[in-house]
Amino acid sequence: MSVLFTTFNLGKLETKNRFVRSATTSYWSDDDGILTDSILDHYDKLSKGNIGLIIKGHSYVTEKGKAHEKQSGLSSEIHSPRMRELTKLVHANGSKIIAQINHAGYTSINDRATASFYELDDKQARELSLEEIKQTILDFGNAAKLAIDAGFDGVQIHAAHGYLISQFLSDRINKREDEYGGTLEKRMKLLLDVYTEVRKQLGEKAIIGVKINTDDFAPEGGVRVEDILIVLKKLHELGLTFAELSGGGPEQELKIRESRGRAAEDSSYFEATWGGHAKKIRSAIPNLTLILVSGIRTRQTMDFLVENNVVNLISMSKPFINEPDLVNLLEKGQDKASCIDCFKCISRNNFAKTMLRCFHKYP
Repeated sequence: MSVLFTTFNLGKLETKNRFVRSATTSYWSDDDGILTDSILDHYDKLSKGNIGLIIKGHSYVTEKGKAHEKQSGLSSEIHSPRMRELTKLVHANGSKIIAQINHAGYTSINDRATASFYELDDKQARELSLEEIKQTILDFGNAAKLAIDAGFDGVQIHAAHGYLISQFLSDRINKREDEYGGTLEKRMKLLLDVYTEVRKQLGEKAIIGVKINTDDFAPEGGVRVEDILIVLKKLHELGLTFAELSGGGPEQELKIRESRGRAAEDSSYFEATWGGHAKKIRSAIPNLTLILVSGIRTRQTMDFLVENNVVNLISMSKPFINEPDLVNLLEKGQDKASCIDCFKCISRNNFAKTMLRCFHKYP
């Protein structure tokens, strides 16, 4: 039997296989960030598909950090009842589920604010005060506690994709001259402080992960894999349970994104978008549980990555939109995901305008 279909101990949590559904926002909560029936139906299908671990689409930790309309929230008790329904449903179907908590920073629709004054395209953001940073750290801790109280098996801190924590890590955005800016050690202080607060709220044995860029893929500056090695080593020392490796920031260039993080073209896992970066991180931090997302579509690549300990778990997003039962299909002999990466599911024409679905399969 393939190792992909064997159990794995993620801290105190045992997953039934090595598959992870990467957090994917559905844009279908109500105006107060409360989950709708459509979202519950979506996660019902996912959890019936035998996915070992589901990471729920990001939830804002404060209204000020809301990334987009119809985003779910974990900032108040008003979000708890429906979140509790979600976790009960997923658990009843045999999957584990983790909450991803996030602050949008300069991309917020309510308060564009980040590490320093920042301007990109038609967006301007002001600099957060020290007092606001301290409150944001508390907001992450509060959101984490709400998540666990609602029945989630753990939390994932979103530190990737150009959201607030990712913005603080980047020297392209973070020009502060206080304890939260300047050197990498200072730029990563927000992430470390958020992790420490979440750990304080949840306790030593809680499952706490991070989603983090292996590379911002900016032409100049930004986070590179050498920086992330330092950040993850420190988080590992502090007791981080797992890291989901991703990539891409607000100033990324597609050509760079498609090449800089890959393994050699003749390798057995070239299709994994940042598999090369993952190998560097594994070599530097051999005992940290690693999850890899992006570009992974074939059983051959999945098997190689896990069997050769490049990573421990395989994470996917779009393939599970297309085939929520993909794990079962792969176990029965299907050799790859059917997703053709047309990106219609996450295009500006469809995102936030209809419930998340595969528009190639169901136009």
